[in-house]
Amino acid sequence: MPTLTSRRSQETAIDVVNLIAGLVLVISPWVLGFAGVSFAWNAWIVGVVVALVAIGALVAFQQWEEWVNLVLGLWAIISPWVLGFAGNTGAMAVHVIVGIVVAVLAAVELYLATHRPFSAA
Repeated sequence: MPTLTSRRSQETAIDVVNLIAGLVLVISPWVLGFAGVSFAWNAWIVGVVVALVAIGALVAFQQWEEWVNLVLGLWAIISPWVLGFAGNTGAMAVHVIVGIVVAVLAAVELYLATHRPFSAA
């Protein structure tokens, strides 16, 4: 049976990956060369919020943080088509990949928080 310590270690690892994913999205407009276009703001805003939520979750886990990341991840996945930048392969790819990572990790953390028993020992 998992312990509270091992569960917290897993949650910390997930939050660190989310932090990195958010930072990847933040720097992607410069790295991939789409910083001069309007949809770069989507990468910056979503990336910053994902990173800030991950930092908050590292300090004190709250389920609402994972719901926010789930929504942000899903938004990142669909935003290239909603905002009309799916034709920019680099921007589209980074949004979809980061969105999948963030959404899947948020779903996993929500599942772990509500379905997995643990002991305090």
